[in-house]
Amino acid sequence: MEDEAADIELLEQHLNKTNHISQRMTAILSKFDTRLVKLEKSILPLHKSTQTLTRLADNIESTLQSIEKVASSQENAASEEALILRGPQPGQLSTYTDALDRLNVNFAFAADRMPKDAARLVETAAKKLTQLYTKLVAEGSSGSTSASPDLTPPPFPPSLMNTLTPVVASLRALPLPATHPSHPAAPGILTTLKEAQKGYADMRGQWARKCLETQSRRVLVRVETMDGVDGGREFGRFVESILNHAEAEHALLVSLAPMPSANQTTYDDLIQPMIVIFQSTLNSFSALIKRSLTTYTFLALSAYSSLSALQSWWDDAMGKRAGRRDNELKEGLHSLRGVCLRSFPEFLADIKLMGMRPPEGQFLGTGVSDLTVNTIKYLKQIPDVETAVITSLVTLGDGNWKMGEGVGKGGKVGGPTDGNERVLLEHYIYDVIVTHINTLNTLSKAGRRPQMGSIYLLNNVSHVRNQLIDSPDSTIDTFLSKPTQDILNSNFRTARAAYFDSNFSPLIQALADEKERSGGLVGGGKSAIIKEKWSRFFDALDEVTERHRVARVLADDPEGRSTLQDEVVRLVIPALLRFTQKNKEKEFSKHPEKYIKASPEEVEQQIRNFFR
Repeated sequence: MEDEAADIELLEQHLNKTNHISQRMTAILSKFDTRLVKLEKSILPLHKSTQTLTRLADNIESTLQSIEKVASSQENAASEEALILRGPQPGQLSTYTDALDRLNVNFAFAADRMPKDAARLVETAAKKLTQLYTKLVAEGSSGSTSASPDLTPPPFPPSLMNTLTPVVASLRALPLPATHPSHPAAPGILTTLKEAQKGYADMRGQWARKCLETQSRRVLVRVETMDGVDGGREFGRFVESILNHAEAEHALLVSLAPMPSANQTTYDDLIQPMIVIFQSTLNSFSALIKRSLTTYTFLALSAYSSLSALQSWWDDAMGKRAGRRDNELKEGLHSLRGVCLRSFPEFLADIKLMGMRPPEGQFLGTGVSDLTVNTIKYLKQIPDVETAVITSLVTLGDGNWKMGEGVGKGGKVGGPTDGNERVLLEHYIYDVIVTHINTLNTLSKAGRRPQMGSIYLLNNVSHVRNQLIDSPDSTIDTFLSKPTQDILNSNFRTARAAYFDSNFSPLIQALADEKERSGGLVGGGKSAIIKEKWSRFFDALDEVTERHRVARVLADDPEGRSTLQDEVVRLVIPALLRFTQKNKEKEFSKHPEKYIKASPEEVEQQIRNFFR
């Protein structure tokens, strides 16, 4: 118990100490609290003063930043104004266009706060850009215009195209009254762009004209010396080149026009020089044809065919696309068609005229005449321009190519046309061949030597027949109707018979019996008659030999020549053999070799030599 009481007492002592310490701590904390209150009261005015200073410092910093921003903006504006006024410099085009874009963006979002002279600056920038645009277009529209063999237009330089593309993009982004009605610079920019686009049309149009003038001179020289059909196609390729130029310029205009909305008017202005070139070239071309229609008939027909195929292209490229109603190609085709229609009756008239005015007494020769060569050449070229010929003949009317003589009778040679336009061509070819053969017959009889005339007729009729029927180098034989072929074959047989009659009948007649020749003996001995017959026979043979030495028969037809010599041998040699056999036992002379100058075998060889 005593131990426990001692512990309790000890605890009470400790508790008293703790209470004493706590009281002292409380007293100390109370003093600290009192002092803190006093300190706070002392610091509060200073804190308030510090807050005011801090706010003032923040305001001063904000003011300085605003001042710096305004100063920087003024410097940028001044530098960009100087950049714009100086114009786009080499290698700095993107810098210039970026500055202009920023200026336009500022106008779009803060037009009310922009300086008054900002609109003038935008208009100035537009003028500077259009000046560069015009300069680059002028560079691309100059230089050599040497035409390529295929008459393709020279391309726009790719390097200039790459430079122009961003310029055009900036020009198209400029404010215009239609898109920015409130922009003060829009009307001035519109005027500037219109002038630039008009200048583009002038420059590109004159460049196209310059290129086409070179081609025009070249074509007019070439068609005068070329084959007619090829010349007409060459002229067609020239007109096609004009259309290619127009297509290329339209594509370029779509890419480079500063004002796409005005492209139709610009394109109309641009193609005017091309149309002038076409009209002047066509006029010169037509004058060449009219100067000698006979010579240039197929030049006209081929050109008409080639240009007709381009009509729809012309309507689109030179008409609808430009908003034009005039059609120069259609007018040119109408003029060419008139020339083509004239050519058919005039060709027949020229052939007929040769027979109406034969050169009396003048030796025409025995070979193939120029008349025949030209007629065959004419007919062989018809398939190459079949469409143009048939179109012209349909317009002219069946038989009207005879100039009033036998109009409408063409149907008799091939039956009614029944809508088959090809029959008209067959009728025309028939009339050409009939007229030609009639003229040949007239010319063969115009000379004083019918034997030579018969050779002339045979050579020419045979040449016409061989060249037209089964012609290896033309399809003209497909246009020869049965009546036409019959006419050729019949006249060939007639010409061959006339050749036999005029050249070899005297040989047969010289050996004929006296009764056969004169109806009976008229006196004199038989020996004298035999001598006379031999003399006449070999005199006639000498004449035929001399004639064939000068005149070649069927020189261009080896097969026909071989057949002809066999027929002549079969005509003459049997008669000679009969006469020789009949009089071989009779002694009509002591020197028969004086009269019999060659044996039948030698005579046959001599005759065969006529045709070698």
